[in-house]
This record gives sequence, structure tokens and C-alpha cells, in this order.
Amino acid sequence: MKSYREHLTFNIPKRMDFLNITPQVEAAVKKSGVQEGLVLVNAMHITASVFINDDERGLHEDYKRWLEQLAPFDPSPDRYQHNRTGEDNGDAHHKRQIMGREVVVAITEGRLDFGPWEQIFYGEFDGRRPKRVLVKIIGE
Repeated sequence: MKSYREHLTFNIPKRMDFLNITPQVEAAVKKSGVQEGLVLVNAMHITASVFINDDERGLHEDYKRWLEQLAPFDPSPDRYQHNRTGEDNGDAHHKRQIMGREVVVAITEGRLDFGPWEQIFYGEFDGRRPKRVLVKIIGE
């Protein structure tokens, strides 16, 4: 069995945004040489997410609005106890929890085995600094 590991690094200029990382994951699968297996893609920071969905701008704007309603940005220590530690990103931790940490995708005949419209996204909820995503590929 083959194993391949790669880190992707993103520095999103906005506090919250989504980036389609499917091309980078596809490139890693190609580099790995794995024809049949699995790829794990996970955010290595607790204020970021990796998820699968449609690459449709309206949907992404809906997500941003929905997440902001569920866990609004508020840097004060009044809303989030986490912010009493000197941080200002209590909301980002909640947003990450909702959107998830990682995805696993099958690799078939050397390609990501997606359903219609599926793409892999990096979700940033406390941006403006470099953060890593792990791509781990196993298979034959």
C-alpha cells in the first residue's frame, strides 16, 4: 500500500471566506500515484474547516450569512467566554464546529470519485494569517 502526505497552506485575506481547493487535492492525488484508495483532507487549525459542497457563489454567501447568524463575530468577552482568554475568535471555533474538520474522498482509477457538483472547500473563519491543510492519501 502507498502512502502520501502533503500540506497546503492558505492565507485568506478576509476573516471568513471559502476557497475551492479541489485542484490542489487532485494534484496531490496525481503526485501520489494512488489509483485506488482514499484521500483525507483536514484543516489543521481549530478556526478553519474543510467540507464538500457545490461551487456556487450564492450558496457560499448563504453559508456566510447563516453562520454569522448562528455564531456572530463579537470580539468582546461578553458573548463568548473564550474571548476572556485574550482571544477574539470565539465565533470562529463555533463556525468550524458546524462546518466540520475534514472530508474523505474515494480515489478510483487515479481520480477523485465525486458525485455530481461535489467539490472540496477550505473554510476560513478567523483569517488573515497562514494556516495549513493536511492531505493524506493511502491506497494502491
